[in-house]
Amino acid sequence: MRLSAMGDVAMTVPVIRAFVTQNPDVRITFISRHFYKPFFEEIPNVDFFAFDAKGRHKGFLGLVRLFQDLKPLKIDAFADLHNVLRSKVVRNLFAASGKKTASVDKGRKDKAALTRAENKVFQPLITMFERHAQVFSELGFAVNLLHPQFPPKQKMAPEIIALVGEKNQKWIGIAPFAQYDSKVYPLDLLQRVISDLSKNNQYKILLFGGGANEIQILNSLSDHRENVITVAGKITFRQELQLISNLNLMVSMDSGNAHIAAMLGIEVMTLWGATHPYAGFSPFHQPLENALVSDREQFPMLPTSVYGNKMISGYEDAMRSIDPKKVVYQIITLLQ
Repeated sequence: MRLSAMGDVAMTVPVIRAFVTQNPDVRITFISRHFYKPFFEEIPNVDFFAFDAKGRHKGFLGLVRLFQDLKPLKIDAFADLHNVLRSKVVRNLFAASGKKTASVDKGRKDKAALTRAENKVFQPLITMFERHAQVFSELGFAVNLLHPQFPPKQKMAPEIIALVGEKNQKWIGIAPFAQYDSKVYPLDLLQRVISDLSKNNQYKILLFGGGANEIQILNSLSDHRENVITVAGKITFRQELQLISNLNLMVSMDSGNAHIAAMLGIEVMTLWGATHPYAGFSPFHQPLENALVSDREQFPMLPTSVYGNKMISGYEDAMRSIDPKKVVYQIITLLQ
């Protein structure tokens, strides 16, 4: 069970894929919001159970109904990959019925030490992928993440081809938004990055986002350049996954698109502001060199937050310490 958010659900996918590969005699039922069902559709031995947050499964009685709805599946063990109030209720119901349960240790104490202003312990923590694997280990199932298998590139729907054309260039996805402003690269600097990249006709730059405001910003970033296309709002979520699986590179903030691309086996380059890859949220199977972080000599209290929801006065411009020329150089290097 993992209900939200999009990036966190995407981070479970490589672990689930490794699990079913290494434990082929086990069947998994993944419980999450219906929107995330496409993440799991191509994984063998995985069924998806849609959690109805606003209807049948709302509130405490709804969680009891969820437990009753799951009973016919004859579940043997419950892996709580969320460890929040709702998942704890369901977990305890399974435990009370005699089923084996385990929950993810989010490492809150270590993350607090990494992000505090004084006496900071600046060292890498174990990744969320490893934390998820530990849950299955507690249930008696080994999950090795060292040699991951990724799905093949997906066939693209005609609507995608109509929007972006046939693939005869290197495709760069750019997802410039995040839940919190402290994780967003300044748009004027990103405009310089896009402008430099668009001068090379061997590249096609595809802009990802969602919502009317973000789409308006993306349209301004494309600036009528022929090889810069806003895809947000123009194709379905399933089609976005198909498109992402055909990218050569995804450039993303510390946000959901980074994890979606990584779960599909696409190389990902990330830009980091108030947060840091040391907290364990770096995209799956991506080297640390692919993460460009804000300058800790200029901003020594970084990282100031695990999720980006805490901003320290004077640190609003931390991401301006990431030179757009360095961003462009790193993108070109990775594409080569």
